[in-house]
Amino acid sequence: MTEFSSTTKPVQELVEDGDELPQSYIWRSDNTGDYGAIDSSVPLATEIPVVDVSLLVSSSSAMDPELLKLRSALTSWRCFQVVNHGIESSFLDQVRKLSREFFHLSKGEKQKYARPSDSIEGYGKDSILHENQLLDWVDRLYLTVHPQDQQELKYWPENPISFRDMLNEYTAKLRQIKEQLLKSMAMSLSLPEDSFLKQFGERPTMAARFNYYPPCARPDTVIGIKPHTDGLGITILLQDEQVEGLQLHKDNQWFRVPIMPHALVVNIGDQLEIMSNGIFKSLLHRVLTNSTRERNALVMFCAPDPAQEIGPVEELVDEKRPRAFKNIKNYSESYFYYYQQGKSLLDAARV
Repeated sequence: MTEFSSTTKPVQELVEDGDELPQSYIWRSDNTGDYGAIDSSVPLATEIPVVDVSLLVSSSSAMDPELLKLRSALTSWRCFQVVNHGIESSFLDQVRKLSREFFHLSKGEKQKYARPSDSIEGYGKDSILHENQLLDWVDRLYLTVHPQDQQELKYWPENPISFRDMLNEYTAKLRQIKEQLLKSMAMSLSLPEDSFLKQFGERPTMAARFNYYPPCARPDTVIGIKPHTDGLGITILLQDEQVEGLQLHKDNQWFRVPIMPHALVVNIGDQLEIMSNGIFKSLLHRVLTNSTRERNALVMFCAPDPAQEIGPVEELVDEKRPRAFKNIKNYSESYFYYYQQGKSLLDAARV
């Protein structure tokens, strides 16, 4: 992975140093190169389904109410909030606390975990892969958390002291939730419960991305994260418990995602759209900035083993629904190049 520049300051430093807003952060709409205001006055998505994981565990038929709700969520909103997921509220509060503490460490302490130019792991800005790339108003700490032998511990903060233990425990809890959700998603389509899990392979990956959005004086012209779909299987998000920012696109309109402090937001990524032969759609979403308040979020990306070939589940391909996607491997490797150009790799995977 070759970068055009590795000298871009973290956004937090731009703010603290009082730097003038770089032109590379000014929103350019519709990939036309034209500058335009970001409309933040969009409705709240109060109808996003709330799914009870404890009821999914006890469901056995696609006609069970919670599985019907799950299928409806995946085919309409393309995301849902999960409750009764087995993670204590106090632990989620601790996760948020340690995340904030990391981003408020000294500049020198955070730089111990700085992302090198040839990797996505570590602290700092996203890679700059293209000339004139629109930059997101976010600093991040990106860490592969599973499989364990893929962890690059030199990028795992030792300060705050309990950060590593917290992240390992959080990962273990989310692995269980992820597996239950994938089983339930398959069952909601009347498939064997391991239909999607099998395609995730022997060594599925999970990566944590801690996102920090400093206050932005120009929220009308600077975007937190540009519109995109996720290039993986599913995403599990722990939102900031007070500050909104996440928005989703549905029916040609943007909606604000409501905050439920101890729920987790789950959305579909490109690779599960491929596996479901287009029945489930990956979610187009974005993050806006806030003029006065910082925002923190923790994203867990859950993807198939890169060596595993994925494709539409055979039972979902027939005369009424022909195969929509090719079989592919290592989708994530090419995804970032497309993302930073504002393009979708999913289009290239279509039959």
